[in-house]
Amino acid sequence: MIFVLITSMKMKQQKQWWIVLMITVFFSTSCSEGGGVNIFSIEDDKALGAQFDAEISSDPATYPILSPATYADAYQYIYDIRDRILDAGQVRYKDEFEWQVKIIRDDNILNAFCTPGGYIYVYTGLIKYLDNEAQLAGVLGHEIAHADLRHVTDQLTEQYGISLLLSLVLGQNQNVLSDIAVGLASLAFSRGDESQADEYSVNYLCSNLYTAYGAAGFFEKIEAEGGATIPEFLSTHPSPENRIEDIYAHFDELGCEGDEIYVDRYQDLKDALP
Repeated sequence: MIFVLITSMKMKQQKQWWIVLMITVFFSTSCSEGGGVNIFSIEDDKALGAQFDAEISSDPATYPILSPATYADAYQYIYDIRDRILDAGQVRYKDEFEWQVKIIRDDNILNAFCTPGGYIYVYTGLIKYLDNEAQLAGVLGHEIAHADLRHVTDQLTEQYGISLLLSLVLGQNQNVLSDIAVGLASLAFSRGDESQADEYSVNYLCSNLYTAYGAAGFFEKIEAEGGATIPEFLSTHPSPENRIEDIYAHFDELGCEGDEIYVDRYQDLKDALP
């Protein structure tokens, strides 16, 4: 198995493209934690994430992000959940990635997504749709897992190609950043990636006070409503029914004991939103 790691952004452009050529010969035998092709370093993930975050923040028409200063209570609530997950000791790149969470104001969209490097975006529509804090923690854990397991870079590589992503790391082809940034909200992951993110969401919550199958509660609500409102980021296979079963099975396997869902406290978050 051949692993190719690009760690320096100071190499000469000619040498970088020579490396890309060599990668295209051998990439089919290289794999990442998520089981896909990933030739990028952690620093590359961080650089890509920072560029995408800057692009998203510069486009309020598409991504109307709530001001952290104006909605300080809502952000504090979200970051408390994030910190509980990160402090559980299960997130591999806890200290390397940014783990910023931003709230996008759109009550009509039930969605959440992330970039490489740990930038996470949650729509107000999703927050208001959920019933309790454990469900939101399950969704955040799912998105954290996608970034921590580097599924996002895997899928971007598959969709856009190694050469294009590498050029972005090198500060080239910046004209395509906006197109890719818009596509992040509907990035489709593989069956394996989705199942693994569900599993790690349980892992993250298992040592917390939360009931660790919070994400399953979300799927159960979707199922109860006939699946008509399944958000884009959950609409890929496996089906919600199978994911519910798998989440509960993993919960039982780990023997998680937390049972808190925090309904009343979660209402405080909803009340803090516009």
